[in-house]
Amino acid sequence: METEQKPRTRRELPPTKVEVSDEERGVIQERPDQTDLSLSAYLLAVDMNTPIKSVVDLTAVADLAKVAGDLGRVAGLLKLWLGEKRGQGAPAVDDDAMMVKFRELLGEVRSLMSKVVYGSS
Repeated sequence: METEQKPRTRRELPPTKVEVSDEERGVIQERPDQTDLSLSAYLLAVDMNTPIKSVVDLTAVADLAKVAGDLGRVAGLLKLWLGEKRGQGAPAVDDDAMMVKFRELLGEVRSLMSKVVYGSS
């Protein structure tokens, strides 16, 4: 009767070693900090040709999400205000066109966020 062997964990496997100069080592050790990955995880991702997201990219997405939220709140308040004052000031057609433009801008912001997170499409 055969006994099933458990797969070995990564810590139990022998490491892969690469000889590099001190300058190259410095560059290699800086790059994972830009991605919020450990050195091992970064090198494995690079070796496996996995897309790596920069912390800066993800910070930009968070900032865009805040802008999108603010834009949505402004559009909602503007719609409420224009609805109460309908007929006074700008024609209703202009109000509707402005709301359509707000929705288009919000869609563009969401599209940019998707490109950063999921890659260009």
